[in-house]
Amino acid sequence: MSGYLLRRLLAALPLLFGAATLVFLILHLVPGDPARLMLGPGASDADVAAYRARLGLDLPVASQYLAFVGGLLRGDLGRSLHYDDAVTALLAERFPSTLLLGLAALAAAILLAVPAGIAAVLWRGGLFDRGLAILSAAVMAMPSFWLGPILVVLFSIRLRWLPVSGADAPGALILPATTLALPVAALLARLLSVALLEEWRAPYVVAARARGLGSAGALRHAARNAAGPVLTALGLQTGALLTGAILTETVFAWPGVGRLLVHGITYRDYPLVQGLVLAFAAVYLLANLLADLGRAALDRRLVAS
Repeated sequence: MSGYLLRRLLAALPLLFGAATLVFLILHLVPGDPARLMLGPGASDADVAAYRARLGLDLPVASQYLAFVGGLLRGDLGRSLHYDDAVTALLAERFPSTLLLGLAALAAAILLAVPAGIAAVLWRGGLFDRGLAILSAAVMAMPSFWLGPILVVLFSIRLRWLPVSGADAPGALILPATTLALPVAALLARLLSVALLEEWRAPYVVAARARGLGSAGALRHAARNAAGPVLTALGLQTGALLTGAILTETVFAWPGVGRLLVHGITYRDYPLVQGLVLAFAAVYLLANLLADLGRAALDRRLVAS
């Protein structure tokens, strides 16, 4: 297992470097001058030029890139142009809120998906199974910037059960976490039901049921093999949670990294956006690594391959 883990970690390094390089190049191709945006339209050209020199934006792009890579090698993500603070400090301040939101959404998605997927297998072909398929397709098609306001209108404005936005009021986590969780839960429920049904029809489960094993025991028997594809999808859905968090945090004014990233893009804050995107890429790779390790623990053949 240690060799498998080492191989995966080594494979992640060029991916992180590629993500950092790609976001650097994209940001410098986006129209707009960060110095002009921060000083305002009334600033003179001389003031803008002096501010650009102070920020190092007057250097050639190649020089800026080498400075960026050198900072990464030292563990320095740079200094935010807009907030005038270290990117690592801003990330440390905002990341716990995003982590709380993501973990809450992930827990809610699993709690919804597992019972629904099992019920779809037990009552396969019935009304519940068909209804789950239709509902899953509908929920997965709903973008978070549409689903979030709908939940706000229903539960905050009309029913007045939950706060509209922010993170301080009691129950403030429920609506943004639900907005992120529902599409993930719909996908996981369908994947789990399909994987369980495939294992349910496998010869070893049919033989076990023929020997008198009940439905609950047969499901436990099939769950180990069915969990592999679901774990892989769960790791991949981390990217969807991170992407959805950017929009969801904006809709609900949640003080996390996603909202900070939107502000960074608005102000053309190169170091901030580069650092946050790199952090997102690292979290995404870590989640996929954990999912692969979980699958390898279930199937030792993956470690040997």
